[in-house]
Amino acid sequence: MNAEAPDASVETPADPGRIVLLTASHRVAPGLLSWPAWQTLHAADRVLCADPDQPQLPYLREAGVHVEHATPSADELVADCAGGRTVVVLTGGEGNAPLTDGLARLGGSGRMRMPDLELLPGSYDLPGARLLDLVQVMDRIRRSCPWTSQKTHRGLAKYAIEEAYELVEAIEDGDRTELREELGDVLLQVVFHARIAEEDPEEPFAIDDVAGGLVEKLIHRHPHVFGDETAETPEDVHAHWLRTKAIEKQRTSVTEGVPLGQPGLALAAKLASRVRTAELDVPPPTGDSIGYDLLALAVQAEANGTDPEAALRAAARAYRDAILAVEGHAG
Repeated sequence: MNAEAPDASVETPADPGRIVLLTASHRVAPGLLSWPAWQTLHAADRVLCADPDQPQLPYLREAGVHVEHATPSADELVADCAGGRTVVVLTGGEGNAPLTDGLARLGGSGRMRMPDLELLPGSYDLPGARLLDLVQVMDRIRRSCPWTSQKTHRGLAKYAIEEAYELVEAIEDGDRTELREELGDVLLQVVFHARIAEEDPEEPFAIDDVAGGLVEKLIHRHPHVFGDETAETPEDVHAHWLRTKAIEKQRTSVTEGVPLGQPGLALAAKLASRVRTAELDVPPPTGDSIGYDLLALAVQAEANGTDPEAALRAAARAYRDAILAVEGHAG
């Protein structure tokens, strides 16, 4: 049997075309788009953007890409692609949820042949990019929030201590969710103080100055990573760190830089560590009070490689658990 010839009266559906949702991160310098993104932009029949302040627009115009300010509906966009046309919609890094939802509803209805839909990232966030968002949010809160706008370095100092202790507790508990949150709270203190520092009339500095100084310090104190020196063991690294730190600080005493306001056991252990590292012969003083006994225990613990503050905290937590057990039994 011979195959029947196709019916010439049946119309072949036209090519429905192609929709490209081009995303560009606001955390990357405008104009830094991927090569596939530039190729698609130059080859498109239309390029649309709903935001007239999109930071990419001046660079696209400079590159000869005509961008129309338009907010098409899903139906309009599908109709515009008919006949094999390619329409690019430029969006932010988070995409365009109303448009994609509308296209999904059209596709699910089965009423029409849908264009090919492509999500094309034009630029990607680098690691640490969300820190830029944090700086922007902190700046707005500092300017607009009645509570935040009045805070000073001195007024915030206690929160830095509290957040540091909560971070330590999350680490000791092994709670990953709490650890992530507490790291954020500690980071908030840094960004908050840096934002306040921008307003100082005599010696202002910003978060970039803080980060830049830290980068320089890390590079300088790791010559085995960024320079020509070598370090095969953690002990070698520690020795490098101490040498470069001593040159930087030019301290006249090993006690310089040891904060006296820290908890007593930690303070005693830190002083003992400085004495041991400097190879000084300074036995801890003795006396009749419990303080001298605790000092001797802290020095002994440090010499044995034990953090006395952490050890006491662990013992206190065990004591807390014993109290709870007794309370539960009594209940």
